[in-house]
Amino acid sequence: MKLALNSSLNNIGEISNEASHSIEHSKMIASRTTAMSNEGYGYAHKASLTNADSRINAKAAVYAFAKRAFDLIAVSIALPLLLPVFAVIAVIISLDSRGPVFYYQNRTGKDGKSFRFYKFRSMVTNADAVKVTLATINEATGPIFKMRNDPRVTKVGRILRKYSIDELPQLINVFCGEMSIIGPRPLPVQEAEQCTERQFTRHSIKPGLLCFREVNGRSNLSFEEWMESDLDYLEKRGFRTDFSILVRAIPAVLNADGAY
Repeated sequence: MKLALNSSLNNIGEISNEASHSIEHSKMIASRTTAMSNEGYGYAHKASLTNADSRINAKAAVYAFAKRAFDLIAVSIALPLLLPVFAVIAVIISLDSRGPVFYYQNRTGKDGKSFRFYKFRSMVTNADAVKVTLATINEATGPIFKMRNDPRVTKVGRILRKYSIDELPQLINVFCGEMSIIGPRPLPVQEAEQCTERQFTRHSIKPGLLCFREVNGRSNLSFEEWMESDLDYLEKRGFRTDFSILVRAIPAVLNADGAY
């Protein structure tokens, strides 16, 4: 497979009474003072909101910068170390079944833009064509297709999928800036197009290798539960949340709960 590891770092952006003697005059002054007070409050309120927005934008910028930096450092260390592993896996896949070592597919990324998504091939080469004939026995809800005992999966593929080894090539997508280590899993373009407007908001951020779904049962979740967990991540994302997912991912992968 011909892969280009040229990437550009995407950095972040932005994140400001009076009194008198006569009753008539007092009333007039009071009226004017009230109006001026309200106007002053309006300016102060707007300034307060502007300052709050600036702080939120600054916090978001720091988070985005740190997250991208972490992705690059982690992948730059992991990829060279994993190259021998990649080579061994490539040989095993080739010996197990005929066809390419890698599988790629167009997936939906940030802001709905599609990108080429990489995996180790874990199915027969005509898996996408065969899926049409299996539609009536699909075990998943929503637009996705899932079968616990999918006949398209190869012998070696079952092991790769059980421990998520087939997902390792996506480190290249992370390096290129198309994905992050932590973020909602990217959907195939055709499936993403069938999301509701609310569900599609999950694409307002960069997709990732790991998210709440991957540490809470993976394929055991219904499509609706999966989408809700991604929307939950949108609300809670931050350093603490990402670290929690990263730590929980290790036992989740080893236990292989919901992996098929």
